[in-house]
Amino acid sequence: MRWILPIFGILFLFAGCAAFPDVHEQMQYHNPFPQLSKIAIVPFSNQSDVPTLNSEQVTIGYYGELQQIPGFEVVPVGVVRQVIAASGNDPTYYNSRNIKAIRELGEILGVDVVVVGSVTDFEPYYPKRATLAIDWYAVNPGFHPIPPGYGLPWGTSQEEFIPESHIREAEFALAKEQLETQTPLPGGGISAVPVDQVQAELSLAKQAELGSGIDKETINPEEILPPNPALLAEEIDTGLPENWPDPRGFIPPPPSEFRPVMQQQDRPIISQIRSYHENNSDFTEAAQNYVYHLDDSRMGGWQGFLDRSDDFIRFCCRLHITEMLSMRGGAGKSRVALRWVESR
Repeated sequence: MRWILPIFGILFLFAGCAAFPDVHEQMQYHNPFPQLSKIAIVPFSNQSDVPTLNSEQVTIGYYGELQQIPGFEVVPVGVVRQVIAASGNDPTYYNSRNIKAIRELGEILGVDVVVVGSVTDFEPYYPKRATLAIDWYAVNPGFHPIPPGYGLPWGTSQEEFIPESHIREAEFALAKEQLETQTPLPGGGISAVPVDQVQAELSLAKQAELGSGIDKETINPEEILPPNPALLAEEIDTGLPENWPDPRGFIPPPPSEFRPVMQQQDRPIISQIRSYHENNSDFTEAAQNYVYHLDDSRMGGWQGFLDRSDDFIRFCCRLHITEMLSMRGGAGKSRVALRWVESR
């Protein structure tokens, strides 16, 4: 039996790396927003200087990739087109200057979010490139923007595993919102402090705390007694400007005893612009990993995959969606795949 082990070792040595399978990790994504599950996509517009770009292809690509994410239910693009045509409008009618129309469309379709997007730059030949500018508008005007970094494991043992790119973008978004409160107003005016809604919330909280027997479900904010000015000053005097973005806003707050007073806003809840280049190393690495896990009978590998214009566009849509989700807590544990070469 002594001679068996040396022979086995020699065979193993000649086999080399072929004795081990290829190991690849496949990231898993999900919808991290339970209140935003049903989505409608307005047909994308072409704002690039390439008139031959088929924006319908981009819309279908985004629809197909978003529908694959668990937790999302996407209305078929054809249904959205029919509703828009029945209203007598054009898809370009639904834009950032017409939030009312966007929300009306969402109410007709019975969705939580209406996605409005465009291709602002496109190059169909090598090295291909595409820039996607996409906004998500909540049909409920009380839903506020979800910043990059929201829902990530800040302040936990998992914080050290947050990608550096996510941290950088979250910090940039926070700084942008903070500096907006310091931007001088035109004409040298001073903004008034809108404390009415703050007063209502604080008064309701105090009355609930004192056990005044108020029915929190049916209370009318207009009937709330105004709080003591001294108490109000004590509660809100933080030394910071009104509406100053707090880094703690990245962490979802705990449940509240009562429904908050709605503060309507007309900004998109998610806004993201990304540019993708075929000769970018991060882009090609992501394409290699994606094609590795793709059960595609066509030949050509990841290079052939990117050479096909429809696949290139759809992959750009996928990256746009997964980057947006992972930046807001939508990336789950990766799935490890083991694969041996076909020659074995």
